[in-house]
Amino acid sequence: MSGKTFIATTGQGIARASQGANDQWAVEFLPTDCDVRCLAADPLHKNTLYAGTQGNGVLRSEDQGRTWQPAGLAGQIVKALAVSRTEPATIYAGTKPALVFVSHDDGVTWTELAAFRRIRSRWFWFSPAEPPFSAYVQGIALSPTDPKVILVGVEAGAVVRSEDGGQTWSGHRPGAVRDCHSLTFHPTNGDWVYEGGGTGTAFSRDAGRTWKQPRDGLDRRYGWACAADPAQPEIWYVSASPIFSRSNPGVPPAHIDGEANAYIFRSAGGAPWEKLSGGLPQPLNYMAYALLTDPAAPGHIYAGLSNGDVWHSTNHGDSWQCLPFQLKGIRRSLIML
Repeated sequence: MSGKTFIATTGQGIARASQGANDQWAVEFLPTDCDVRCLAADPLHKNTLYAGTQGNGVLRSEDQGRTWQPAGLAGQIVKALAVSRTEPATIYAGTKPALVFVSHDDGVTWTELAAFRRIRSRWFWFSPAEPPFSAYVQGIALSPTDPKVILVGVEAGAVVRSEDGGQTWSGHRPGAVRDCHSLTFHPTNGDWVYEGGGTGTAFSRDAGRTWKQPRDGLDRRYGWACAADPAQPEIWYVSASPIFSRSNPGVPPAHIDGEANAYIFRSAGGAPWEKLSGGLPQPLNYMAYALLTDPAAPGHIYAGLSNGDVWHSTNHGDSWQCLPFQLKGIRRSLIML
């Protein structure tokens, strides 16, 4: 590992850790004038990042997160962002209430994908996560091979699919988790998609048309982050904790620092889920809200915890080391450059 940069939302701004010479890490905490909820990197331009905010729309950085400027959708609560690797300058944003917008000019102008409002099942979408209890877009996944294929996950309500760039949308896809927490395509294989959700986890091998929820070995059902190995899409990971808390029945343990009672699980080639240990705390008292793999380094996986620790494995999760920096908190977005 060399020259990496990690950027996280902390709940109080943005944290940035960059690796310099001799593996020395420099950590900066960048307060912002608004509550940052999500992050996305432009896969075609390494220096360009986007942030979604609570009521201040989208922010854009052209210097790997050091400084930020407004990039449209002012007044919107932006909960999910995705930047296309097949269409330059194209960004999708999901909001609360559950709407989807697209920009084809790096965020200078935005257009609502109005057909998303007409999905017939949306009348029963409802999220108990935060007041007011309207559903919101929690995940957007863009095919790495087909610019017209878009998947959107709603908390809580549905995973829906468009195959014409958002002009029309399906209803909830069979087998997907309705309470979506994370949604991602494999970085290069346009057939494989992965989801972590409030009642488990799911995967698709046909670009999100149909899904399966493998449960063998998964003894915790509150799934959150998911990621897949860049060379072997059948090797994938999910973080999960129990659904119910003994100390606070109204809040899932994942969201109670010190009581997450979580694990990172791995599935390989359709085998049952395995709990990963190899140096990781057992269980994780702080939720792994982020799991990242490195397209340039198969077998490597990173886990970002709610207490600000980032753990790294070079061997598909068999053994782990905590990286020598602290981000104070990861709530709930982490990207790696």
